[in-house]
Amino acid sequence: MKKYNINSIQSLRNLPKLGQSLTPSVRVYTDLNQTSGNVATVSNEIVTYGMWTGDLGTLSMHYTSSTQSDSQRRYYVDILQDDPSADLAEVQYSIAYGHQGGSGSSALGTLNDSPSRAVYSQYARLLLNPGDTTFSMENANTNSIYVINFSRARMREALSVGAFEIPLTSISSRPTNATGSAYTLGSTNITLIDDSSITSTSATTGFVNRVFNLVSGSITNGVYNSTSPDYYGLVYPEYGLVVLNGLKLDQKLGGQNFSKTGSNSEANNHFALWRSISGSGALGNSFTAVNKETISSTSYFIRVLNNQYNHTTNPTYASGSKNTIVEPSFWTEPKVYITTVGLYTAKNELVAVAKLSKPILKSRTRETTIRVKLDF
Repeated sequence: MKKYNINSIQSLRNLPKLGQSLTPSVRVYTDLNQTSGNVATVSNEIVTYGMWTGDLGTLSMHYTSSTQSDSQRRYYVDILQDDPSADLAEVQYSIAYGHQGGSGSSALGTLNDSPSRAVYSQYARLLLNPGDTTFSMENANTNSIYVINFSRARMREALSVGAFEIPLTSISSRPTNATGSAYTLGSTNITLIDDSSITSTSATTGFVNRVFNLVSGSITNGVYNSTSPDYYGLVYPEYGLVVLNGLKLDQKLGGQNFSKTGSNSEANNHFALWRSISGSGALGNSFTAVNKETISSTSYFIRVLNNQYNHTTNPTYASGSKNTIVEPSFWTEPKVYITTVGLYTAKNELVAVAKLSKPILKSRTRETTIRVKLDF
């Protein structure tokens, strides 16, 4: 921002003489610059909100979307916080299952083109270092992954590490291709968190590539057995992604009752993870997540001196072909009300408008300072 103008207020360097006409076409702007002290230094503030609709931090109800097509459901399932028919139902996160060899989903007769293979390859290209094609967790490669992808609209800038917890319940039996609630839940319950409390980020190329381990633990008690954690996957805060080790989930939560594999078999494994999370919610264990956002702010101090902005361009202020001031008392003692401040570039381009909560009286005997805070 280079200058400001008090919108609807006319500033004349020399006040009009008695009976003199006003020239509304004249506009005067006041410069903004660091030297004059009317621009404050940019400040950054990190703010956090609950990840879920309504800025809630916990989610206990997990509904699948009825608007997804069958072809979409083969790749991922959207999870809502309310019944899909409800007005306020919104997608909160999505779940996908990936297998490096394409196991667990049908290619529908197309060679090497199964959804699970496509999902694994997609996230490997997005998240792994150039040249890497296989996810490695707990110092071992895994060809089976589950991905939780937070809604971009809910995530804002990033997932806040140290403030999320995923509850899971084991599955004791399930149909091969189930997409609904036809699962029998087991008795094993675990919660997963990131390990940011005990380790630094393992980023290799900057802030946006931060990655943490997903371990057994809770927000309340921290990482379980912090000297030798039980690893379940990886967390990518800036991407809003959690990648779980499918082999680990099978080991802890039901074996082939959790992930069903097999060539050209439509297993719909991503629905198994949905059922594991939603089943935990029914037991009172909430999916907890918080997002974060950096708000940059600049404060502009709009100083209006006694001899500035004392006339308005309001059409009722002047009349006639010569734009004579209507009210005689304003010839020597003009009075107006400031309602709006406009911030402009050096080319007189309006880029921001600040509305006052109530008009401020301005006259030759009054000065005022208006603070405009611009967040971006």
